[in-house]
Amino acid sequence: MNHWRTSHERVLAQRQAEGWMFLIEAVRDMRTTGAIAPSSKALARTLTAPLRSQPSRPLSVLEAGAGTGAITRALIPLLTRGSRLDIVEANPRFAARLNHLVATHPHLSDRTGQATVHESYVEELDTGHRYDLIISGLPLTNFPPHQVERIMSRYMELLHPGGTLAYFAYLGTRKARALASSRTALRRHAAVDAIMTDYQRAYATGRWTVLANLPPAHVWHLQRPLVDVVDRPSHEADEARR
Repeated sequence: MNHWRTSHERVLAQRQAEGWMFLIEAVRDMRTTGAIAPSSKALARTLTAPLRSQPSRPLSVLEAGAGTGAITRALIPLLTRGSRLDIVEANPRFAARLNHLVATHPHLSDRTGQATVHESYVEELDTGHRYDLIISGLPLTNFPPHQVERIMSRYMELLHPGGTLAYFAYLGTRKARALASSRTALRRHAAVDAIMTDYQRAYATGRWTVLANLPPAHVWHLQRPLVDVVDRPSHEADEARR
């Protein structure tokens, strides 16, 4: 028996099954599923780059909106002994798949409790921990602006000073939305874009373009300052004055 071919075919079958699952869940609920296909290896590598650049010490990592686990599978082998991974997924069918992934992944076989799946919204998450790295796969453009603000504020609260938030946004969606969306939806998208632009201006340390993904995406890294500064994104200042 050709073991390489058997393994390769198994991986292809898994990717095909995940692709169909994404399409089904996107039709079912765009609140918890904002993609039409699982994230690619290239996208996963860019999102997890801050973890690979860290020295070999225990780190706390949070993955939000993990879907079927494409990024999770890239994350788990990077966890050093003593590190912690919390995985947040609001979609119950995705959460069940992630629980199976954690329970059966060989890297975690002798590390009970190193990775935990939380079936929850990230803005409601309360693990009592802060994180060195947060990776977000949430479809923020699908949410109302006030919810995006709550999510981004919660991310910053959950980061250690100096910690990094890595998230992605698909390329070309703005033009597609302009053609297909109502005026109300366009105003909502513009408000979300403004919130994200404020956070990028205040905290961004880099942006990368990943073409080898469906669809292609920009990856942003935002860093919480080592010392909290007075100058916050303008939308936060507006909220504070109200």
